[in-house]
Amino acid sequence: MRRLSAGDRTLLIVNYTLLALFTFSTFYPFWNALVISFNTGQDTSLGGVTFWPRAFTTENYDIIFKDDRLLNAFGISVARTVVGTFASVLATAVFSYGMTLPGLMGRKFYMIFCMITMYFGGGLIPTYLLIRDIGLMNSFWVYIVPVLINVWNMIIFRTFFKSLPEGLQEAAKIDGAGHWGTLLRVVLPLSGPVVATLSLFTAVAQWNEWFYASIYIQNEKLLPVQTVLRQILNSNIVTENVSALDAGAQAALGKMQKVTSKSLSMAVMMVATLPIVCVYPFVQKHFVKGVLVGSLKE
Repeated sequence: MRRLSAGDRTLLIVNYTLLALFTFSTFYPFWNALVISFNTGQDTSLGGVTFWPRAFTTENYDIIFKDDRLLNAFGISVARTVVGTFASVLATAVFSYGMTLPGLMGRKFYMIFCMITMYFGGGLIPTYLLIRDIGLMNSFWVYIVPVLINVWNMIIFRTFFKSLPEGLQEAAKIDGAGHWGTLLRVVLPLSGPVVATLSLFTAVAQWNEWFYASIYIQNEKLLPVQTVLRQILNSNIVTENVSALDAGAQAALGKMQKVTSKSLSMAVMMVATLPIVCVYPFVQKHFVKGVLVGSLKE
């Protein structure tokens, strides 16, 4: 190994310093939100830069999880994320595979039609009328059916499928496999990086989505966690709890004063964010390979 010159060492120091500052500036907002969520509201209101809870408390999380709707909402969010991700990725993969078949009539027309939907939408009112007319109001399937096919994911799938060796599909056909057998037994098993990456993107979108429930769902038992947490935050739950106090008002009031809207909002953010963040490390290695191979080869 050659010895580094003074200029090389200086460059390395500058590079590592800049990378450390960039990493800190990226991670600190999330860490600060976590610290505030475990800090009393009174102490948080004093301001200042904090790297750990100065007055530790779990009262913010106690208030959130006292809401009976939250556990059910977590179940709905998990169900829609699992079902929605599986259904969307599978349907998009099937559609993409069909778009790669050379004998497909009208393939260019279908592609143009799909591209139009990426840039133009019907608007909120026509979409609402469509959802109502097909019977998806107050239905779990309103989270699944309208977003079953993602055009951007279809393009990535299609490009990746076209990059696979044609000999593999021809060998499968010689062995007697049809289109379904070729897709499920040959194409998809070779598309692991793209499937993992697009599955994560779809799962994140399903987990974070709250707008559909606020428009199309009136049944509280079908609300996802994002919508419920938003309602909790907007309902000024601290004021409601304080006003409901009875004989033990003085002691309880002192306990409730540990909570402010800022500390409560940070706890809400953590509850809504941490579950999906925990998924990232398991599929991170597939990101670059999956997205780049699926989007750059044409």
